[in-house]
Amino acid sequence: MNSKGRVLVAMSGGIDSSVAAVLLHEQGYEVVGMTMKTWDYASAGGSKKETGCCSLDSINDARDIAVQLGFPHYIIDIREEFGDYVINHFTDEYIAGRTPNPCVLCNTHIKWDALLRRADKLGCDFIATGHYANIRQENGRYVISKGKDHNKDQSYALWGISQESLSRTIFPLGQLHKTEIRQMAMDRGFDALVKKAESYEICFIPDNDYRSFLKRRVPTLQAEVAGGEFVLEDGTVVGKHEGYPFYTIGQRKGLGVALGYPAFVTRIEKDTNRVVLGNYKQLAKNGMNVGKLSLGKYENLHGLPTETVTKVRYNDIGTAATIEQVGDKMLVKFHAGVNAIAPGQAAVFYEGDDVIGGGWIETSFMLDE
Repeated sequence: MNSKGRVLVAMSGGIDSSVAAVLLHEQGYEVVGMTMKTWDYASAGGSKKETGCCSLDSINDARDIAVQLGFPHYIIDIREEFGDYVINHFTDEYIAGRTPNPCVLCNTHIKWDALLRRADKLGCDFIATGHYANIRQENGRYVISKGKDHNKDQSYALWGISQESLSRTIFPLGQLHKTEIRQMAMDRGFDALVKKAESYEICFIPDNDYRSFLKRRVPTLQAEVAGGEFVLEDGTVVGKHEGYPFYTIGQRKGLGVALGYPAFVTRIEKDTNRVVLGNYKQLAKNGMNVGKLSLGKYENLHGLPTETVTKVRYNDIGTAATIEQVGDKMLVKFHAGVNAIAPGQAAVFYEGDDVIGGGWIETSFMLDE
């Protein structure tokens, strides 16, 4: 057996996870490839051709890499566990007036657990993925930090992975840039991977139309919520809308309301089926409460106000903030206003490049001056 141990690599068929498997193989690990089938596109009812990590082409691409390099490859069907947890949560959150983040939920609650269970069955010491992030140990804790390629960094999506899971996780791409990954693939004769388009959509919504997905998922929903009111912050009614679940905080396009100035969704009121509109200035908030915390770098932050850069969405550059843990929640005090803080999204706290932890946004507000 190879001295570095046996590692189960999550292979989507894309360039990143494929190169991750290749690198580990070259470094002397005994690699086992695994592709997870999370969703059946036919049941989505969308119009777009099946693409991405669950397509037959992607599964075959992952298997081809394994065959060429001579390591085993397995396909596991986790559609039931994925659907029950991730898709039900996605639907329930929109109906609750929040904006879910299914990719973070899937990473932290489905994929890692599924991989580790299979790793144990296959006698694997570690699991590995093609995420652009790093892991190290510090003061007895496993700490996730940003990938060297900050333009591709995926640490935001990994805050909820447990310490136990991190102790067995490897990120082979953490110290590499995307340009290096492409060159490595070409150097090894995997030119097709370089030409392959990358998908940035939610895997179970291939046409990127979540509103139609919700209508198909809950056929009675549109009839139940149609005809609600668009209102301004002072309660003035300015129009009718299609139903609160079909709008998100920060949305500007598709409102169908002319106010004489750019209008944005600033709040969603589920109980009254009202969607509150405001100007750009009213979109900003400088405080929020975050729940269902998962801390990594520190075990807890009770009584320890901590300076951070906090991100409220994946493509957010982050804003300086002081965080204070109060019970099982985090009070976040931004040093400047942050636009479009959406309940249901993940908030991730950074100390330099290190992920302190994260949680789910519950409310946002303006702090007293």
